[in-house]
Amino acid sequence: FDIHGGGMDLQFPHHENEIAQSEGATPGPFVNYWVHNGFLNVDNEKMSKSVGNFFTIRDVLKRYDGETLRFFMIRTHYRSPFNFSDTNLDDAGNPLRRLYTALDGIGRESAEQTLDWSEPRAAAFRAAMNDDFNTPGAVAVLFELAGELNRSRSPRDATLLRSLGATLGLLQQQPRAYLQGGSGLDPTEIERAIDRRRVAKQSGDFATGDKIRKELAAQGVVLQDSPQGTTWVKG
Repeated sequence: FDIHGGGMDLQFPHHENEIAQSEGATPGPFVNYWVHNGFLNVDNEKMSKSVGNFFTIRDVLKRYDGETLRFFMIRTHYRSPFNFSDTNLDDAGNPLRRLYTALDGIGRESAEQTLDWSEPRAAAFRAAMNDDFNTPGAVAVLFELAGELNRSRSPRDATLLRSLGATLGLLQQQPRAYLQGGSGLDPTEIERAIDRRRVAKQSGDFATGDKIRKELAAQGVVLQDSPQGTTWVKG
């Protein structure tokens, strides 16, 4: 194995026995790198079948999308204790949406370049990942880049953000599709409501326009007005 994982509770002589058995049966070294992850806690209590707080990733994916779960997990360094709760997982969706919001409305470069690791922001990302898989540090670089992207609206910055995100398995969906996903409403009906609001505002009926906005907001739909028209995202 190149990388062998295990829990922090695997103390001597656990790995030594593994090495003795495996290298006694096969030629060459057994493992190049040993990494030990912090305990997985559920609502601040260690996950255990005996306690009854045990569940699988399949269980979680019935309620949350995979990218939100991935982002939730990589925000914590693998050596640190990881506390799983519905509240923490719900909260993880908000910063991920901030990254997708930064990418929203920016087209891809006509010919996206191979990632240049000498670029300062890419170099900072790589340095974090080379520092014992410091994924929280790498994610911090993504947010710094997203802040710059919000100001520059540069396709080059957007390409860099997507490319660095891809290293962690993030930000590969279409931003608008991600931001509108999970609303539980028919997009066609939402667009019809937006059209009704636009007609009402054009005729000076601002009360109806405000009512439509509030009705959509109550259903988890947030309208975004701009000179180019009105779009929506899941609230």
